Amino acid sequence: MTEGSPAARRGLLVVLLLDTVLLAILELFFLPLRLDGTLLPKLGAIPLPVTALVAAVTTPLLVRWTGRLVHPRAAFAPLVAWVLTVLVLGLFGPGGDLVLIQDWRALLLLAGGALPSAMALGGALAVPGRRSGERTDH
Repeated sequence: MTEGSPAARRGLLVVLLLDTVLLAILELFFLPLRLDGTLLPKLGAIPLPVTALVAAVTTPLLVRWTGRLVHPRAAFAPLVAWVLTVLVLGLFGPGGDLVLIQDWRALLLLAGGALPSAMALGGALAVPGRRSGERTDH
């Protein structure tokens, strides 16, 4: 945890949460990517849910950084922000459209973002606390 002022830690938390929301939006909007020659090379229109991999890497990182840089108890915030963004925007998207596609890629995105992040959250919350009078020089 940083030794900065509470205002600096709150500002850092806002930046990390904003990053989480922006990543969730991008991961959701680029989930339907296919190898169909439109944006990616043409290889038979195979679905390529690369954003699920991005979610599996970046969301736990944001959880870990929040626990380390802001406070261990604040580590849950990026996970909650990511899940809420994906679900709310995915189900009640712009103009009432359903943005979250209804197939295996949506499940892969949700699992890829939430499960590793929950494990990172457990690691962030398991930081051992010091009791007064306890020696740590074993």
